[in-house]
Amino acid sequence: MKVNAFGVEEWLNTWEKSATYDIAQSTISSMTLQEILNLEEDKGKKFLENLSREKFNYGWIEGSDDFKFQVSKLYKKIPQANILATNGATGANHLALYSMIESGDHVIAEYPSYQQLYDIPRSLGAEVELWHIYEDEEWYPRLEELRQLIRPNTKMICLNNANNPTGTILDKAFLKEIVKIAKSVGAYILVDEVYLPLEDIENYASIADLYEKGISTNSLSKTYSIPGIRMGWIATQDNQLADEFRKYRDYTMICCGVFDDALGTLALSHKEKILERNRKIINKNLIILKEWVENEPLVSMIYPKAVSTSFVKFEKLDKNKTEEFCIQLLKEKGVLLVPGNRFDLPGYARLGYCTDEETLREGLNLLSEFLREYRG
Repeated sequence: MKVNAFGVEEWLNTWEKSATYDIAQSTISSMTLQEILNLEEDKGKKFLENLSREKFNYGWIEGSDDFKFQVSKLYKKIPQANILATNGATGANHLALYSMIESGDHVIAEYPSYQQLYDIPRSLGAEVELWHIYEDEEWYPRLEELRQLIRPNTKMICLNNANNPTGTILDKAFLKEIVKIAKSVGAYILVDEVYLPLEDIENYASIADLYEKGISTNSLSKTYSIPGIRMGWIATQDNQLADEFRKYRDYTMICCGVFDDALGTLALSHKEKILERNRKIINKNLIILKEWVENEPLVSMIYPKAVSTSFVKFEKLDKNKTEEFCIQLLKEKGVLLVPGNRFDLPGYARLGYCTDEETLREGLNLLSEFLREYRG
């Protein structure tokens, strides 16, 4: 089994600790432990007292009942038993693909998107066909192209909703059309849903609620601002499929950890407070981002819709020098982006605009300076 280097993760592993102004991340400004504890009326005193008495053994193998109950409330049709805790959404995606994909399977993957969704199936020997997204169609793929790609033996369609890196949300009506196409051949649909939209949510739906062969993966890392505890999950309506995930899960992990499970449960029990906090951050920072784009003639953007990742286009940059540009930007200005070639889209960069306001404003100002200074 051979797998390609994970472009975005390899980039961040190399460079993120060197940044003064990190506007590459796609988490909504990460919460501190004290901020999480402050969600409780007693500022977490009882929580910490109870946790101090816990034995730090393996804890709940597939996630505590309390954690799974809180996750189940995010869905309409998913029984609590069909939710399994994982090590972030990356762990959930890996579990789904490892459990289901075999050599010779036919897989269709939205492209570009999160690299796991097409490169892991390839590494397992699947024939992967790419379903392209189009900037001039607001980074949507085309349904007619999916109809051309689908086969009687298509095993799975892999999506990222909202998309990483563009921030594009495939709305409920569009997803229903994908479901019709998948259902015509009995294909599964796996959707990484780690970027939950915070506005216009009536037009959003989880694939696990829409389709009996839908598989939803998610985590607390992006929309819920707690990447540091590595709590994710996988959810499906299908009882047999959940049992299959349960079997394969035993080969990949034992548990998520006593502390992680407890803190994740606490956070989800106060999810409305977290979402309200994050809605304010997104709305404020999106205004700052739009003002910058509209006053910076050297860039353009299809704006994200209330999710925490965006994709900026450099209008005059030599596409072949995208990574060189981003490295030089970091070294000279201290500003970190993820170059678009790490998503196979040179000439662009992922811009994580949901950091703190000071970092965002100064990072954008310095980026504008560098756009005029750069001579690649």
